[in-house]
Amino acid sequence: MTMPNHYKSNLRDIYFNLFEFLQIGQTVLGNKPYMTLDESTTKETLKTFETLCLEKIAPSFREGDETSLELDSDGNVHIPEGIKKALKEFFAGDWHRLDMSEELGGINAPRSVYWAAFELLVGANAPVGLYLFSSFASRILEKMGTDSQKKRYMNNILDRHWGATMVLTEPDAGSDVGSGRAKARHVQDDEWHLEGVKRFITNGDFDSTENILHLVLARPEGADVGTKGLSLFLVPKFWVNEDGKMEKRNGVYCSNLEKKMGIKASATCELTFGEKIPARALLLGNVHDGIRQMFRVIEQARMAVGVKSMATLSTAYLNALDYCKSRVQGPDLLQAMDKHSARVPIIEHPDVKRMLMLQKSHAEGMRALCSYCAHMQDLSAMAEANGDQARAKELHILADMLLPLIKGYNSERAYELLAVSLQCFGGSGYLKDYPIEQYIRDQKIDSLYEGTTHIQALDLIFRKIAKNGAVTLQVIFDEIRDVLSKKAQVTVLAQEYEALEQALGEAEKILAVMMVKMGESFYHVGLQGNRILLGIAELVIGWLLVKQGEVAVSQRARASGKDKAFYDGKIASVRFFCQQALPNLALSRVLVENSNLDLMDLPIEAF
Repeated sequence: MTMPNHYKSNLRDIYFNLFEFLQIGQTVLGNKPYMTLDESTTKETLKTFETLCLEKIAPSFREGDETSLELDSDGNVHIPEGIKKALKEFFAGDWHRLDMSEELGGINAPRSVYWAAFELLVGANAPVGLYLFSSFASRILEKMGTDSQKKRYMNNILDRHWGATMVLTEPDAGSDVGSGRAKARHVQDDEWHLEGVKRFITNGDFDSTENILHLVLARPEGADVGTKGLSLFLVPKFWVNEDGKMEKRNGVYCSNLEKKMGIKASATCELTFGEKIPARALLLGNVHDGIRQMFRVIEQARMAVGVKSMATLSTAYLNALDYCKSRVQGPDLLQAMDKHSARVPIIEHPDVKRMLMLQKSHAEGMRALCSYCAHMQDLSAMAEANGDQARAKELHILADMLLPLIKGYNSERAYELLAVSLQCFGGSGYLKDYPIEQYIRDQKIDSLYEGTTHIQALDLIFRKIAKNGAVTLQVIFDEIRDVLSKKAQVTVLAQEYEALEQALGEAEKILAVMMVKMGESFYHVGLQGNRILLGIAELVIGWLLVKQGEVAVSQRARASGKDKAFYDGKIASVRFFCQQALPNLALSRVLVENSNLDLMDLPIEAF
């Protein structure tokens, strides 16, 4: 069964983020290395891609959920025909080259434009987007592969649309990547043989392409224990000769398909290496630097997960909004005692308006966070292209600090708010007539894979804040203070500035208290880490929304019609988020201050 109109995009807010808030038309487009696009062309490109997503990608959304994947006796996974058709349409338009370099036949779109397009793609049909990892794999090869490795794979990935996967997790190790047991034995030059089992591999096998390149972490014989001893290998499903021609089947097979509650069209596989025949592999770059190399892949994956969650919440909100505008039930609350009063659309009811604005403000806040991080990635690439390596590194570190917020906050809050989306439909929301129930099942994985929410929290606190003395976070705090210093210029947002100022103070107190408590025991981070991540994310989102509110106030003064309504809605989102979300930091500060280790002292038998 198809559901062609389930996806409701928000290209207007994407344009607002890119061209009115971040002003990439002036700050990025037309500047080295992003010389091929201007603002008009970029808008038209995104509009064309939106049409593709609505008309060609979204229709197989339900089919993918209801059609079972099949694993045959040769270890091949067969995916639904609708998903194959959607992938074919994507490649027919050469969309996989959107952010590829001109040397590879691409237009080298900035990351901000790439991630905007990715939102449209995964909002329309997330499993389709997950099958398209090969584009990023080719970027990894371009930066890290040897000339021989590039010759084998680059043109095949781009021209023949080969697939690719990232392969980390093992059955016993789970998120403890350093405990992985998959081993590698050197054969000759950069060729190795791999043995072991990997689990939960997204799209580990699928039959819409003739070959799949696996990026696999494994431990060479004699290497150190832990993550430092891991190396990154290129393992194709079918071996590829030095001239790029595909040979016979390689020794990597899908040995099991996971049966999941959501994103069912995405083949989550157990992969077994070297059991039947040798699993031939090439050492990426012919260097043993696996965890650093894989972190480039992990950064991409975590950003992708955060954008996916945001995109799902956005379309869920817009579906709920449409329903609430059309569903007539009950009188206006002020006329409830009059039996003859007219029935009204449920959007007129206070609680429904509250639920809708809760979704709207958070979806727009998450989009602002993702767009800002992508913009930092753009500016970092521009600095590097212009020879300013120090500035490029600063901007990369700043974008990197935002990733646990994007991945952790978006995945957690989106899941909570999807239940609010469903609630807007009343009893009808529980039916499969509407897409929300599938959204909930498809999205829940986002808080679990590519590092659970608590792993994101530990990454934020230990690696992104404490490791460099909170220098990078202080950059954000200084930016917030800069906005607050100009608050007298936009008096219509006076209450929002005040809420932001209070939230900043609470965040600073939270971090100061936690630094002291860390000296007592790291268990305090374990107990309060998620709360700190969510709080900092809400502070950063609040700051970005207030900045967007300043833009909206200015634009609204000369707008009319739909544009004026858009800016009214944007200002309302800013106001609601500052009133309803930023006060959470005050409670978080109290809870962190009162954090104790009683729970850790409780014997296991008491649970």
